[in-house]
Amino acid sequence: MTSRWNYVPLSTENQNLEDELSKRFAKCPTVAELLVQRGIRSIDEAERFFHPSLRDLHDPFLMPQMHEAVDRLNHAMGAKERIMVYGDYDVDGTTAVALVYRYLQNFYSEIDYYIPTRYDEGYGITKKVIDEAAEAGVKLIIILDCGIKAIEEIKYAKTLGIDFIICDHHVPDDELPPAVAILNPKLEGSTYPCSHLSGCGVGYKFMQAFSISNGIGTAELEGMLDLVAVSIAADIVPMVDENRVLAYHGLKRINSNPNMGLRAIIRTCGLGGKEISITDVIFKIGPRINASGRMQSGREAVELLTARDIKDAAKLSLAIDQYNKDRKQLDKRITEEANAILEAQGEINSNKKSIVIYNKDWHKGIIGIVASRLTELYYKPSVVLTLNNGLATGSSRSVQGFDVYKAVDSTRDLLENFGGHTYAVGLSLKEENIPEFTRRFEEYVAANILPEQLTPQIDIDAVITFSDITPEFVSTLRLFNPFGPGNQKPVFCTRKVRDCGTSRLVGRQEEHIKLEVVDDTTGRIMNAIAFNMAQYFPRIHVGEPFDICYTIEESKHRNSNFTQQLMVKQIRLY
Repeated sequence: MTSRWNYVPLSTENQNLEDELSKRFAKCPTVAELLVQRGIRSIDEAERFFHPSLRDLHDPFLMPQMHEAVDRLNHAMGAKERIMVYGDYDVDGTTAVALVYRYLQNFYSEIDYYIPTRYDEGYGITKKVIDEAAEAGVKLIIILDCGIKAIEEIKYAKTLGIDFIICDHHVPDDELPPAVAILNPKLEGSTYPCSHLSGCGVGYKFMQAFSISNGIGTAELEGMLDLVAVSIAADIVPMVDENRVLAYHGLKRINSNPNMGLRAIIRTCGLGGKEISITDVIFKIGPRINASGRMQSGREAVELLTARDIKDAAKLSLAIDQYNKDRKQLDKRITEEANAILEAQGEINSNKKSIVIYNKDWHKGIIGIVASRLTELYYKPSVVLTLNNGLATGSSRSVQGFDVYKAVDSTRDLLENFGGHTYAVGLSLKEENIPEFTRRFEEYVAANILPEQLTPQIDIDAVITFSDITPEFVSTLRLFNPFGPGNQKPVFCTRKVRDCGTSRLVGRQEEHIKLEVVDDTTGRIMNAIAFNMAQYFPRIHVGEPFDICYTIEESKHRNSNFTQQLMVKQIRLY
């Protein structure tokens, strides 16, 4: 699908800011433009942006109910109560459980963790688990990356003498569970400065507050920032403010001294000796951790992330890698089946603004990925459903700028349960409600989505010539890392470039173009790769001018120099 190119020059006010910042970055004026686009307003802010410091983390006690949470945890430890750390089975949940459990283990032994199975127990806490916890003598459950809607379950736990501390980041309802404390930066009335923490990030802030209250040094906790960085990358939370500081230092930890489990995954997926980026975490490390909960049990992921023996970690990593291979095969098959159904039903070329698709035989652990694939392919909010424990259970994904949580919320009377974020929601409903859900979901999307939200858009940060891509410029671009929502990798546009005559088709089916292109205005030549764009090659190869938008990609093996090429996002012919 062809994307719209969107480049918005700076306003007069922002041009003045750019001029001020250009005094600091005189050799690379484009850097000033990139900073202004990211909300940087002064040279001091630019320096903090380029050099994130743990000193810039917010006081954890600014989060509502943090004092109550710490007091209850301290009381539990002082009274030698049995504590359970409970979390979701995805990457965010398992990293959160691994962090809180392993950190508290340094000071307390009456503690265990629990990860539900996706298929038998499903998302969130259940009365069955609460009963088992009561039988085991548990008096406090710290629940991570879920729990914000567990009203009846937590009411039930109170009758058994079990208290809850909720550490969640999903959108809460008006009614909240009767927990001792709810740590969630999205709570109504919360003034916590960073409202988009990951679930693991909320757990980290809880442990930070616990450490402060007990006069414990920060070194041990900061040594676990690799887990927080994985959660931030995998859960695709905004890479701004506190998240960027946590991810920056967590990524440094991943590259210098990662925990035993992550070290094993790094070796298993072939990243040993390579400078690991957030992209590597998103596409290689995160999916392997996630595959455990999708295909088997998220508990294995926590076992890996808390492993203290390298042989145990290696064994667990290989098992999880196999889950990921199995997941890929299922993902491919179910996506193909979903596309075939949509084609047969005439959905692809219809005027509908959304996709809802159901197959009772699909694997529950894969439907979220399939929903993402359909959204990317057709650029419509998509819901994929399957049958699990007698209910149609599914995942929805959205396009840029459209709040799919509100769309699902508009059908709440048809649902048994739902929860999530702006761009991703999990839900369950009775099979007989699927047709009405489909109708009303489409009705809401059609009434609220903007026409431009139904076409993919490439946001261009700056229009430059190849002469602007100097060593100083590329070196400064590295300081924009780590990238993510709110701080995406800069996308550039260069106009009227030409093939030097040496470009060629590559790939098994010659579907990609390996480019050597020259900028007409400067005569400088750059190497580039254009994946799946072979259709442009005949006109490019005869020397016709064309525009490209691209990112500047670098690769580096430890103790070696950076190598660069342009990663072409789209080509526009004249």
